[in-house]
Amino acid sequence: MQASLPLTRDLVLIGGGHTHALVARMWGMTPLAGTRVTLINPGPTAPYSGMLPGHIAGHYRRQELDIDLVQLSRFAGARLILGAARAIDPVNKLIHVEGRGQIAYDVASIDIGIHAEMPDIPGFAQHATGAKPLDQYAARWRTFLARVSSGEVEPDVAVIGGGVAGMELALAMAHALQGAVGGSRVSVIEVGPEIAGRNRPTAALLARAAQAAGVAVHLNTTVKEVCAQSLTLDNGASVPSQFTVGAAGAFAHGWLSQSQLPLTDDGFVQVDESLRVKGCDGLFATGDCAHMAHAPRPKAGVFAVRAAPVLRDNLVAALSGSEMKPFRPQNDYLKLISLGGKHALAEKWGRTIAIPGLWGWKNRIDQKFMDQFRNLPTMASPPLPSPVSLGVAEELHGNGKPLCAGCGSKVAPGALDAALSATTLARREDVLSGPGDDAAILSIGGIKQVVTTDHLRAFTEDAGLFTRIAALHALGDIWSMRATPQAALLSITLPRMSEPLQRRSMTEIMHAANEVFGSENAAIVGGHSTMGAEMSLGFTVTGLCERTPITNAGARPGDALILTRPLGSGVLLAAEMQGAADGRDVAALLRTMATPQGDAAVALRMAHAMTDVTGFGLAGHLLSICRASGVRAELCLDNLPLYNGALELAEEGHFSSIYAANLAAAPVVNASGARAIFLHDPQTAGGLLAAIPQEAATDLKRELDAKGHVAAVIGTVLEGPPEIICR
Repeated sequence: MQASLPLTRDLVLIGGGHTHALVARMWGMTPLAGTRVTLINPGPTAPYSGMLPGHIAGHYRRQELDIDLVQLSRFAGARLILGAARAIDPVNKLIHVEGRGQIAYDVASIDIGIHAEMPDIPGFAQHATGAKPLDQYAARWRTFLARVSSGEVEPDVAVIGGGVAGMELALAMAHALQGAVGGSRVSVIEVGPEIAGRNRPTAALLARAAQAAGVAVHLNTTVKEVCAQSLTLDNGASVPSQFTVGAAGAFAHGWLSQSQLPLTDDGFVQVDESLRVKGCDGLFATGDCAHMAHAPRPKAGVFAVRAAPVLRDNLVAALSGSEMKPFRPQNDYLKLISLGGKHALAEKWGRTIAIPGLWGWKNRIDQKFMDQFRNLPTMASPPLPSPVSLGVAEELHGNGKPLCAGCGSKVAPGALDAALSATTLARREDVLSGPGDDAAILSIGGIKQVVTTDHLRAFTEDAGLFTRIAALHALGDIWSMRATPQAALLSITLPRMSEPLQRRSMTEIMHAANEVFGSENAAIVGGHSTMGAEMSLGFTVTGLCERTPITNAGARPGDALILTRPLGSGVLLAAEMQGAADGRDVAALLRTMATPQGDAAVALRMAHAMTDVTGFGLAGHLLSICRASGVRAELCLDNLPLYNGALELAEEGHFSSIYAANLAAAPVVNASGARAIFLHDPQTAGGLLAAIPQEAATDLKRELDAKGHVAAVIGTVLEGPPEIICR
């Protein structure tokens, strides 16, 4: 049997720009063995700028512009770190990521685009927005358009900059406002003597389109000040504007323009013909943030797309010690310019045409580009050997479905119960609890201490984020028993990797773990580490109880059942492993999972019984409360809070590996339909489930919501035999 190859080099892609997105796609099809790939981006998606005018005009939904970086990273075998790069040290090869600390690299590439903010104009920062970053502009535009549609503000818009980009956006906004309220007042302010098309015919056609759309163009004019509801021009005139957009140039991001990298006078990174940053070993840059000193070109997406194969080959060359290739951009390119409605003009080789069908042609080109990421290739899995032992196909669910991670990979509850029932466990007087509660309760010198252990198979390649969630997952047992976290031991398994990568991984893990436990005033006192087939992480945590611990026992008839967190992490993580979950939903899930619940536990300190919902699902953990308390529970399926996207994925047939075993171990009476799946969905870092006095439920929910939790009263405790029923 061939041993798995060790990881020996770190490749980091800073930014999810068009070039990097294409590189990631190519990498997924032909990876370089031994390389750990990391993609750093502020959000889970990257917008495609070519479709921005169409979106602003109302021809595309916002989601149609987005490249899903979560799905793309899964396809590429890359870890996705959701955070903004803020600095780079090319000597020590370190990237500072906001909220995450340092990320080390052997080879890295920068593709973070540009911005169009204009802070030198008084009032711009307070009352205007740049056309880039695209997502920020698009979000603010949607908000403004809704306010116009509701009659809250007048449809007054101003664009600073009469180049092609500015005119495209002005025409798009005029078209959208016309459709929304039947009219608009859009103004363009241009410092030059004419609209700045690449040639005079283009400028003339754009001027005619502006006139037809009622867009006023102010030439030979500069903006003196941006006010809340107007622009003041240098000639003293005032232009009404409730929404002002800057489109008068491309500016380098501040952290990059202030770095020690070789820069142009306007802050762009200088690269050579192989796209390497000049004088910086192992560092590349591409897209609009880079300046190709060997072949200067305008800031245009076409060059970013054409650069992708060369960058990919040169990254492989830098990682493997082979020869670089030059990037030779074309001298001219086709520019298709939207004219607001579904019309466009084309410009190339100094010629301009405007004929019917050009917008459809542009749309087909744009959709073809996006389809590369909407429909990622299906990479064939190695076939099963033949023959195989009886039962192998059933264990694979008949379709080769991968084993889930997080709590979805737990041993089935039935198997655990059988093992515990067949084992005689030694008892001690100072051990006050047996198997079944969230944590063991120990009596030490009259003080009650609780101790728990949790171990998770990695569900994300981001070691820092995984560590944070795993630590909070383990703390759930401490919090649910009304204990104060005291100390933690770590148990770490890393995939096989070189010593430098071991140091980097351990640094990220320890940084995250120390942040979580330090915030709880708990000490990390040691642990164990090893290498294995894949990453897994466990914590043994102790806590101290000043009062009697809350256990599964104690729920009383009449109590309300309250849950502090949505359900559906098992479904979402299972679907994400198969590239089927929306990256925005996955990112929102991970943010919630990485949020502490200590304050929620404090709010629930009067609970009669409490547990945290983890691997055995809501029904499994609630049934434990029912059995320990001698009661039954009634749930309202419609009251179950669910993570965004989880219900749709469940209806499509996505569920976790342990779902069937959880269903068999904790059946629920009258449960049917897709929402019933979430009774048995395994939760990682799930919510606290508490039986509380009915009269306190409304105020507690309000308090938990105010603390940022998504709490829900989901049912009631009743008299009767231990069981769960739905109504």
